[in-house]
Amino acid sequence: MSKREEFRSVVITLKETLPIITTQQRVLLLRQGVHQYDLSKDDVENILNTSGIVIGESADYFDVLNLSIEEIQDKSESEISVRVNAAHRSAYSASLRAGGLPRPDGKTQEQWRTLLNEARDTLKSPQKRREYLVSYRLNQSPSDNQSPHNNEFQNSKPATSNIIRTNIGTVLSNTDSEHTESTAGAPSDMAYIPAGEYPMGCNDENADASDNPLHLVYVDSFNIDKNLVTNIQYKEFVDANPQWQKPSDWFDWHKKLKTSIAKRFHDGDYLKSWNGNNYPDGKEHHPVTWVSWHAAMAYAQWVGKRLPTEAEWEKAARGGLMWQKYPWGNTIDTTNANYQSNIGDTTEIGQYPTNGYGVYDMSGNVWEWCLDVYEADYYLNSPKRNPICGVSDLKSIKTDMMDKTNHRVLRGGSWIDPPQFLTSAYRYKNLPTRTLARIGFRCVKAEKY
Repeated sequence: MSKREEFRSVVITLKETLPIITTQQRVLLLRQGVHQYDLSKDDVENILNTSGIVIGESADYFDVLNLSIEEIQDKSESEISVRVNAAHRSAYSASLRAGGLPRPDGKTQEQWRTLLNEARDTLKSPQKRREYLVSYRLNQSPSDNQSPHNNEFQNSKPATSNIIRTNIGTVLSNTDSEHTESTAGAPSDMAYIPAGEYPMGCNDENADASDNPLHLVYVDSFNIDKNLVTNIQYKEFVDANPQWQKPSDWFDWHKKLKTSIAKRFHDGDYLKSWNGNNYPDGKEHHPVTWVSWHAAMAYAQWVGKRLPTEAEWEKAARGGLMWQKYPWGNTIDTTNANYQSNIGDTTEIGQYPTNGYGVYDMSGNVWEWCLDVYEADYYLNSPKRNPICGVSDLKSIKTDMMDKTNHRVLRGGSWIDPPQFLTSAYRYKNLPTRTLARIGFRCVKAEKY
């Protein structure tokens, strides 16, 4: 499939989700077509113009029904349905009484009644309401985005964005300069992920999205390793920290040091592919595997970093794209990632294209440990700002991480897994002691630990 056809597929998929997009969303599509798919501005314009997607500001369905968000906030589904129906009947009756008189906003009464019906149907449906609020919040101004609230109905009034432009060149130059300025302090081996909101999860009927439904999340800025931690990097760690070397019963009485990993931190297969404390020949730049969550945590602390939270990982994986299954778009083939045993083993880091943030291998090659405890229903009612399951204080996990026994989150899929496991929203779990040939990790660093 050509780049042009790939981008057209993205637009058609978006149209199915959002038949009406805002001016700002159109600008984002223009940027994506030019930067991600290497198309000219004219080509992108042509695809948008012929797709049938409607450009226009999203309607405020609460305003349409003259219904305040507070009236249905924290209410049961049956109460919400009753209130939405009552608001719809009142507004619809008023429109019928107006007959064929034109409205001040230029709409005909028939157009207005159609909009009233759309508002009612959207706000009554739990899934449609969630999707509507997610896309709606994305069109708020940056100042609004700095204060996300925990309830899905709070702070949802729209505001005109101060970054909307009609000329794509202006947007590209402004955005690029901001990105350059913000990434100036990032280490060369890490990518800067800007603060802000993004749509986490998915509502794809063909995917197991039950434990990661579409919802809006705000994440503070952070830096993430561009590449997975490699064998040669991990060897430096075990050489400097004998207590994390491959299992052995030998004890150095002179130094009073245990010279291998403690049994409670692994399942018996730690660094299974290594020959003693040496990685396999020719695999110095492959991601390290057969590492437990405990070992990954210890390495991260040793290098002055930590494991990513699940929300951080997904934001970094998406590479700035919204509504896409994978870090690069909605389709996948063997040019994108190492998966489904098409190679039969891990590959060296950096062998596949980066995503929009300049990060490699966020899908495929190896699963990646995250900081979070795994809970299947966590994202049904999680905090909207910097969510992290099972950890009340990021700093405290430094000292008590070795006592953790809960299942931990894994993300990204591996060289052996099918495509559906490689999507940006897919969640997996395992015990923190588990080690496998398809599990590795990367680290992050943020101002707030």
